Amino acid sequence: MNKETNKDKKNNDNNPFKQFNFKFNFYWIYGIIFALLIGYQFLNSTELSSNKLSQNEFKSILNDNDIEKILIINSDVAQLTIKPDASSKEKYKQKQNPSFLNPGSPTYIYDFGDLQNFENDLNNSKKENDLDFDIDTTTRTSFMDSFLVWLPFIFIIGLWIFFMRRMSGGSGGGGPGGQIFNIGKSKAKLFDQNTKVKTSFKDVAGLEGAKEEVQEIVDFLKNPDKYTALGGKIPKGAILVGPPGTGKTLLAKAVAGEAEVPFFSLSGSDFVEMFVGVGASRVRDLFKQAAAKSPSIIFIDEIDAIGRARGKNNITGGNDERENTLNQLLTEMDGFGTDTNVIVIAATNRADVLDKALVRAGRFDRQIYVDLPDRNERREIFDVHVKPLKMDDDVDLDFLAKQTPGFSGADIANVCNEAALVAARKSKKKVHHVDFLDAVDRIVGGLEKKNKIITPKERKTIAYHEAGHATVSWMLEHAAPLVKVTIVPRGKSLGAAWYLPEERQIVETDQMLDEMCATLGGRAAEKVMFNRISTGALNDLEKVTRQAKAIVSIYGLNDKIGNITYYDSSGQGDYNFTKPYSELTAQTIDEEISKIIEKQYQRAIDILKKHKKELIELAEVLIEKEVIFEKDLETIFGKRPFKKELTVEEIKKLSKKEKPKEESKEEKTSEKEDSKESSK
Repeated sequence: MNKETNKDKKNNDNNPFKQFNFKFNFYWIYGIIFALLIGYQFLNSTELSSNKLSQNEFKSILNDNDIEKILIINSDVAQLTIKPDASSKEKYKQKQNPSFLNPGSPTYIYDFGDLQNFENDLNNSKKENDLDFDIDTTTRTSFMDSFLVWLPFIFIIGLWIFFMRRMSGGSGGGGPGGQIFNIGKSKAKLFDQNTKVKTSFKDVAGLEGAKEEVQEIVDFLKNPDKYTALGGKIPKGAILVGPPGTGKTLLAKAVAGEAEVPFFSLSGSDFVEMFVGVGASRVRDLFKQAAAKSPSIIFIDEIDAIGRARGKNNITGGNDERENTLNQLLTEMDGFGTDTNVIVIAATNRADVLDKALVRAGRFDRQIYVDLPDRNERREIFDVHVKPLKMDDDVDLDFLAKQTPGFSGADIANVCNEAALVAARKSKKKVHHVDFLDAVDRIVGGLEKKNKIITPKERKTIAYHEAGHATVSWMLEHAAPLVKVTIVPRGKSLGAAWYLPEERQIVETDQMLDEMCATLGGRAAEKVMFNRISTGALNDLEKVTRQAKAIVSIYGLNDKIGNITYYDSSGQGDYNFTKPYSELTAQTIDEEISKIIEKQYQRAIDILKKHKKELIELAEVLIEKEVIFEKDLETIFGKRPFKKELTVEEIKKLSKKEKPKEESKEEKTSEKEDSKESSK
């Protein structure tokens, strides 16, 4: 048995058909047909199936009356067919016709030249020799001539098929034409039990309010009876709105991982194509697939790509593919027959440009605002992103959370990654606190440029400029406390100062004015020390002008302008070419902005003149060390002469400490009452 099986294996190995695995392709049919046509024309061409005659040979055959028929082709060539009786002659037997059409019948070709002379010669010979051949004329084109005529059209059709296949997302297989007819199909990625997403709500730090809203949608899909028993209906959709990098897409990933239902994910730009009607077709196909797998969730990222307000800035005119796609989306979300158990979740950072019909209740029932994280949320985000890092014990995440106001979740992730790279660049075994500080400095200010050429005079000016910022901010109550000052060039700036601003929900006028005064401290220091100013305060002037303009024209904090705001929260004012106030009011606004800035500039000069000695000492230390910290300012100026306001967390801690005392009093009184009752 073993020998027989071994022989069978050898025979199978030697089998030549086993060595090739042929896979059928529809294009082989086209190739076979094309080869047959070429072979047919090649074998039946007049040049293979005929023998050319000279003038004397033609006259000899003609005078012998052996010609049955003369066929004139294209007015320049004559094809001669020999009579069947004459074909038995010896001179014709040697030249048999290999043609597949008339095998055995010899055919000759004679190139006569001028047609009129040839016809006259034939007529004369026919009369003189009493010949009985027939004459006929025809027009023929060769296969190559026809192919060359149709070649441009074949090329254009092939090019069109190629581009259609590329745009439809497929490049091979799948039958004739590939995926040409799938261009209107949805491009959404389906995540179900076969392709489960591992992200969960535990991976999303902060965003407590947004998580609660989204978790309720997930809970509804898992336990619908809990809500429908009370008469509630499933929400049609929820839209996540917020600045870039705050975690909108991450929240959607967590929904996909937690919902345990089919999850369709795609971008708003996936609907738009160069062909008319493709976007609407893809919307229909998407909701058809989602309805077939209901209950399900559709996530559309960057929905502003198709959800912009209709009828505005339509310069092209005619048919607008984006508007057609939006109309179809509106119909699918809330129209006739939309009773399917499908929830749509969308994300955008441009909610102001969305169409009102899209964000109304019944389509997107909930607008979930995903804001920038506060200090506590930043601490939680740091905890998530430092897990894969090998950190030293000196890393203070609470301090890092305080020092990164305005950072989004994506920025914090970038800080953690940059800190690891900084530590690796310095060949450290662990990531230290200093590496995190360097990472924050690099992200905020840019890369250090220690090799930048700066003259001693410029270096001194920069030192006094930065020392002016530090001095004025230290002497103002509402200015942000200083963290670090440096004169090392970083990015586009020649020097920089880092502050730790308080996270306020509302800002008072005095607080804004103190910040403006501290910002102008750099230019004021140049004026006090050198009696000249430079162009180094461009960024400061830009910031101050923006703040002063906000005081006057946005927040209504100016006495002369009054309680009026010219701010348009809808964002539609950007499309208007006229200002919402008169020319006289514009002149007044400009005057008030200038007054506010000049007043704070003079205020900064007065502070620096009063503390000129400390300013000089601080600048000299800065020139020597290049970087100074808060401790250096305390040694020169002493402690800040302002009481620090208690934060919300400190108030909570104090209240928690006081509660046990109150409870102990109550317990003592209850014990006294119990003792009295027992004595009675």
